[in-house]
Amino acid sequence: MKQLQYDELKQLYTAPTKLSAFLAGEEWGMQKRFGQNFLLDEVIRKKIVDAVQLEKDSYAWEIGPGLGSLTFLATEQCNNLVVFEIDHGFAEFIRNHYPAITVYEGDFLKTWNRALSEKGMPYRVFGNLPYNAASAIIAELLEHNVHPDSMVFTVQREAAERMCAQPGSKNYSAFSVLCASLYTSRIIMDLLAEYFWPQPRVKSSVVLMTKRNNPCKHAGESAFTQFTRACFLSRRKMLKNNLKKTGFTDETIAQAYSRAGIAVDVRAEDLSVDTFDTLYEYLHQPNS
Repeated sequence: MKQLQYDELKQLYTAPTKLSAFLAGEEWGMQKRFGQNFLLDEVIRKKIVDAVQLEKDSYAWEIGPGLGSLTFLATEQCNNLVVFEIDHGFAEFIRNHYPAITVYEGDFLKTWNRALSEKGMPYRVFGNLPYNAASAIIAELLEHNVHPDSMVFTVQREAAERMCAQPGSKNYSAFSVLCASLYTSRIIMDLLAEYFWPQPRVKSSVVLMTKRNNPCKHAGESAFTQFTRACFLSRRKMLKNNLKKTGFTDETIAQAYSRAGIAVDVRAEDLSVDTFDTLYEYLHQPNS
């Protein structure tokens, strides 16, 4: 593998022709199954890294660095960076060009736990997530008590809208509830296809997730997540019908609704995340 110097790296991260030639020289084909689209616009990359708010000695995770276009800027702000890369060639590239960085090679869903046990809880998490796995990656973090103070992710616009959706909107879902139970999420910028190489066919957005000071009592619990997913199974039906399918009786539902101040004809999409938390509590502990 050719060792690139600082100026060559900088050019690699901004020029599609340089990147294409480098990949061809290394005989690396694009792996569509990994959702590889390189973010090359330097202004946008700087805005994303600035949004992460890295600190020199803070411990941060980057998921899916590819060849390191964000890593290149992040290392200027952070001395304690860990990256997760599924592509063997790209993982080797990061190891060779950023020797101070710890690289966990393989599927993030299978490697994050080892990083957590070896390195501890990260203060920040960020990355340009593979669009076909973004929701699963975020859910994995939230459901397994990996809750850094803030996270910044580039995801497909559709996923971003679900992460930030409010009750009553068409994008509000169990995934929205999961995110909102622990974090306040907002879209901080939309990304044009021309910012990437190759250009994706879907719209992209950058989402900032800031940890809540008052997370829901049952946030991140597997049983609570399963409960909210069941609530949204038939989103056009009244919530009580979905609840009965999970085994709750009419009497238990009526009592919980009364205590929580919920209307009998409510649908799942109408409840706030905190109301879901309260309802879950009353349904599972009716005498509390």
